[in-house]
Amino acid sequence: MESNAPAPDGIESLEPAGAGAWGEWNPTEDSVRPVRGRHRVAKQRGGLARSSTVLGVGVIAAVGAGGIATAQDRPQVSISLPSLPSLDALTGAEGHHGKAADADTANGAAQARGAVASHADAGEALRSRILQQAEAQTDAADAVAKSAAEQAARDAAAQEAKDKQESARKAAEEAAAKEAADARTKAEEAARAEAEAAQPAPAAPAPAPAGSFSLPTSSYTITSTYGAAGSMWSSGHHTGLDFAAPTGTPVKAVAGGTITSAGWSGAYGYRIVLELPDGTEIWYCHLSSMSVTSGAVGAGTTIGRVGATGNVTGPHLHLEVRTSGGSTMDPMAWLESKGLEV
Repeated sequence: MESNAPAPDGIESLEPAGAGAWGEWNPTEDSVRPVRGRHRVAKQRGGLARSSTVLGVGVIAAVGAGGIATAQDRPQVSISLPSLPSLDALTGAEGHHGKAADADTANGAAQARGAVASHADAGEALRSRILQQAEAQTDAADAVAKSAAEQAARDAAAQEAKDKQESARKAAEEAAAKEAADARTKAEEAARAEAEAAQPAPAAPAPAPAGSFSLPTSSYTITSTYGAAGSMWSSGHHTGLDFAAPTGTPVKAVAGGTITSAGWSGAYGYRIVLELPDGTEIWYCHLSSMSVTSGAVGAGTTIGRVGATGNVTGPHLHLEVRTSGGSTMDPMAWLESKGLEV
């Protein structure tokens, strides 16, 4: 259907060349209305969106009018769109509404900032509460640890004091026991001394009767007799009688007499000289010790002990018998003459 009527106000004619056979068809005329009321209209960004809308509407209209068709089956259709007022015009016409919107936006921003600040304050309060709880828990743990350490210190001090008391008690007991033992020992010694003092003194040995004689020692063995030859003696022969006996065996006076000499005598070692009343001298040689060194003694009195001093090969008593003039004689014969069995 062909129409030569001019396009309505605000409608652009998009009729292509050679479209007169179809006439002008505006499918959006009834659906698009002038903008009424006070509204903000965003600026159109380029013509792509607008052209796409027009093309879509045209395709739908073509499909509805003639059924399923393709671009090759239909000629091009002229489509007109209304002219939209510019953003500046709308802004000018609705300036007071823009100001109101700006105020609303400012209020919204302020509310948003208030909400953000409120959330920030709530987060800070939560953070502070968490920190306070953590600090409180740390303080509680420190207090528990401090209390445990103090209790351990008190326990250690109490144990140390107890140990000291126990040591002092043991030391006192040991001292008391030692003192008691010392007292018992002293008492026993005193009792022993008193008992000994109460006992009668042992009777002194009766002096040998005048003219009595005794062997010079006991438990002996004759090892060398008078006159035996040998290089061991300086005179070339033995001048005495040897009684071999263990060291320490008692040596006795053969008869009553007086000790005229006692001491070291070279090859004889320690020697005691006993002089009898008739002037005979009895020499006791090679002694280990001397009990009597001077004075009168009776027959059988211990005057020394067997030893091995001087020129000897073993412990023994070398007994010599000399006349008043100093000549030696056979000791065995002399002892036998006094009634002694050697």
